[in-house]
Amino acid sequence: MVGGVIERARWRDVFGHAEFRALFLAGVLSVAGDQLARVALSVLVFDRTDSAGLTALTYALTYVPDLLFGPLLAGIADRYPRRTVMIVTDLARAVLVAAMAIQALPLVVVVLLLVALQAFGSPFNAARAATLPAVLPGDHYVLGKAANDMVVQFSQVLGFGTGGLVVVAVGTSGGLLLDSATFLLSAVLIAVGVRRRAVPARDTDAPPTNYFKDLSAGVSLVARTPKLRALVVLATIAGFYVTVEGLAVPYAHEIGQGTTAAGLLLAASPAGAVAGMWLITLWSPERRMNLLGPLAMLACAPLIVCFLAPGLAVTVVLWAVSGLASAYHLPTSAAFVQAVPDAQRGQAFGVASTALKSSQGAGILLAGLIANESSPSVALGVMGGLGTIAALAAGAAWTRARRSRAGTAENGAGRVAGDSGENTSGHAP
Repeated sequence: MVGGVIERARWRDVFGHAEFRALFLAGVLSVAGDQLARVALSVLVFDRTDSAGLTALTYALTYVPDLLFGPLLAGIADRYPRRTVMIVTDLARAVLVAAMAIQALPLVVVVLLLVALQAFGSPFNAARAATLPAVLPGDHYVLGKAANDMVVQFSQVLGFGTGGLVVVAVGTSGGLLLDSATFLLSAVLIAVGVRRRAVPARDTDAPPTNYFKDLSAGVSLVARTPKLRALVVLATIAGFYVTVEGLAVPYAHEIGQGTTAAGLLLAASPAGAVAGMWLITLWSPERRMNLLGPLAMLACAPLIVCFLAPGLAVTVVLWAVSGLASAYHLPTSAAFVQAVPDAQRGQAFGVASTALKSSQGAGILLAGLIANESSPSVALGVMGGLGTIAALAAGAAWTRARRSRAGTAENGAGRVAGDSGENTSGHAP
């Protein structure tokens, strides 16, 4: 900061941190493998059942378990060394995905393994999210998160875009084994590239509490803080537009396409998100915060056109526009993480992640039920319309929270000026 003005971080500053590079590459591997696995599972279930509803249900199970495991397990990242948590959970997930590749397994066993896989993902994601602010100080974190999220989305493009081709080439089992390998490589990168850190100290002199009291405290922190609460509500709008992922395979069949086309459809949204996040990094912090609500609406509105079941090219454009607007999650999540004390970041992230993933799982499940009664195109159109309305309400809640915080700042300007986390992130109202 120079003369009270926040200096914008540069890309080379961010990638100058060796630990960030390790976390960055580990994230790329894990996400690319995950999207490949999701394509493989969607194809496996659709081939066995020929049911759009069951395909969407299986895909929804990659999100729904977070309703339970998110708050219960994310707090592990605040109680044990975060590097260790990431390595152990990566290894566990490698084993689980490899087991899912066994062709003789009944579908119900594959689903149970999928649930267990998601359970291990909760503490990993919480530990990684809580580590990034320690690795990247100040505005480096905001730009670093942008770089991370853009490449994560690009990894989804690669995983989804090539997923159909890979599954055709090596089969569903081969795709799952490739995913297992990405988890192993991720664990190696973290073990080699991220240094050991002690468990974060509490910001209070109070005696240690038990796990469930910590869980309750994390929920309470988010629930009683208008800013955090509004940011979580905005994040849950993803539950409406993420439905394109759960219905991509049956929708591709509805418009006369196949598995390869489904991979292209799945790649459209993350491809748009990559472009959207790059654009957002060019905006001022104030502009980012002002546009959270409108962007959330724009992420849902293009899906309304799916009522008409347009062809492959038009649908790819619609889903790409939705992905472009979904980049509002970047400033939303950055503001959320930086507003939480370090000792509670894992648990608070778990609460927010639970809300996000549960909304996504519930949205995909609802879309699958609608598709069973009508068609995938109708289901996507309905979810797009409902999402646009919900985003309007969420944007209004965010505006009220910012105005309330601005009023508090006017009454305590000295205290707000000393709030380094808020000023550093550039997200002050």
